[in-house]
Amino acid sequence: MTDATVTLIVMGVAIVAFISNRLPVGVVAILTALSLYGLGVLDLGSAVAGFGDPAVLFLASLFVVAEGLDASGITSWIARSITARVHGETALMVALMVVTAVLAALLTPNGAAAAMVPIVLTSARSIGVSPAKMLMPVAFAASAGALLTLSGSVVNVLVSQTAQEATGQGFGYFEFGIAGVLLVGGSILAVVTVQRWIPVERDTKQTKDFGRHVDALVEHYELEQGFYRLRVDEESGVSAQGLGSRAELYAVQTPDGGVRGLDEDLHTGDELLVTGQDEDIEELVRSANLSIVQTPLRRSTQSQLVLEEAGAAEVIVAPRSALAGRSVFTGMRIGTVTILGIRHKGKDPRTAEVELQEGDTLLVHGPRDGIFRLVDFQEVVLVDCPESMRRQLAPLGRRAWVAGAITLVMIVALSGNLLEPAVAGLLAACAMVLFKVVSAEQAYRAISWQMLVLIGALIALSTAITSSGAAELLADRVLSVAGGGGVVPVLAVVFLVTAALGQFVSNTASVLVMTPVVLAIGEASTIDPRMMLMSLAIASGASFLTPIATPANMIAGAASGYHFSDYWRPGLALMAVWFIVAVFFVPIVW
Repeated sequence: MTDATVTLIVMGVAIVAFISNRLPVGVVAILTALSLYGLGVLDLGSAVAGFGDPAVLFLASLFVVAEGLDASGITSWIARSITARVHGETALMVALMVVTAVLAALLTPNGAAAAMVPIVLTSARSIGVSPAKMLMPVAFAASAGALLTLSGSVVNVLVSQTAQEATGQGFGYFEFGIAGVLLVGGSILAVVTVQRWIPVERDTKQTKDFGRHVDALVEHYELEQGFYRLRVDEESGVSAQGLGSRAELYAVQTPDGGVRGLDEDLHTGDELLVTGQDEDIEELVRSANLSIVQTPLRRSTQSQLVLEEAGAAEVIVAPRSALAGRSVFTGMRIGTVTILGIRHKGKDPRTAEVELQEGDTLLVHGPRDGIFRLVDFQEVVLVDCPESMRRQLAPLGRRAWVAGAITLVMIVALSGNLLEPAVAGLLAACAMVLFKVVSAEQAYRAISWQMLVLIGALIALSTAITSSGAAELLADRVLSVAGGGGVVPVLAVVFLVTAALGQFVSNTASVLVMTPVVLAIGEASTIDPRMMLMSLAIASGASFLTPIATPANMIAGAASGYHFSDYWRPGLALMAVWFIVAVFFVPIVW
């Protein structure tokens, strides 16, 4: 049995295993690579070479870049901007697909899909739609957007270089967009038409939607009046009660966090907790030589609850907590955080001092580091993740501009071919860490190792198809079927074979397999090779029937929990659109 036959058999078995969905796709991919090694088709180096492939490294770096965009608040800002302007499920789907297509043209389909996942999760949840309904259309839009520019994908560059070598004329930077605009528009129309086929009940890995969370906290803790924190700047020799203000002074804290009685003399550095009318507070500050340390956080200023460098958290006093039995009051500072509200035995004690019990809830506010330290504070249980809340609610700050600048530089390097994709991506990922947009730990957690294993292992199958002679067997079949036909039959056969191959191997591999075929057809006929190559580029991108067809499909699948069989029905609708463009529109233009 020849290596080509063995390779095709292994590919067939892998396809059956993927479709059956009985084994994790990563395990199937690894076993496929090991089978090719065990059967002698590939040596060990070739079987595992995919794990060090530059494309895999580039994809890993894009996950870190996407994490930087998300951690800095850019993705949630984009989501808020989209949802503020669209209404309804279909309108949101269209908006997300358009944004994804534009990002794909600039950032490659893989980077666009990785960056869009948190945007989809946030925006879909904000209008009460299952994110699974939106993630598949976004993956499809990423593939369509790649055909808008020359730098949209590696395939475009390969096809243009081949056209230059074969005819002396490559494709211009925006020439792909002549067909790409039709593909984007047609893909959106197809998805909207068949959206009922997209599954909605899937195990979507998502964070909680905090879109209306601040409003809920303001209502729950009744943050209507709030409190001022005033600092004593000079010794006065009087007590808080002796200040004689119309404002209500209800507590005094010392610089070391202790509590001073209202009838005790005030000292420099003491902080007074005060409520009342703003004009009464201003009068007290002037007459008693005080300075304002903190202004009220209440309904009218609730946007200040969550900022880039400050945040809020709701905590529950844990069972057997050392805080149980401790007296606290609204406005009290504990460490670096301040208590904004208390729910004691389910009721709001306002400014009264209360003795905490297990199960009491507190709303605290403070610097971002202080809020995040509560995650590891064993005395309380966090109700929500502070990091997820900050990402969704915080306005754009310094880190957002840094993350945006890093991403823009990477895009310029990619679009101008100034650096290899893997180099540009890795430098951008390192910059995200060095400029403290994300921590090293965040960067490692952001990478989808399952996906990298899947892609790295499947590269071995692509290598085997090319090196074993299986590619030539497929090429002979194409030539025998389309040998005597005209332009449309030839393009139709090339499209169907390329698209079928692209459902299970990378579009780069399918193009490398089919390029000699289309060039041979061009030499044996009067068909323009540039036309054939443009049609080939479109066919290689029509990978919609399986979750392993493209990294974008895998990214969407990993975030949504799609099954292997979820893709084929909506995917066929899109492939029909792409078939029409590749077979009937391309000959008109090229």
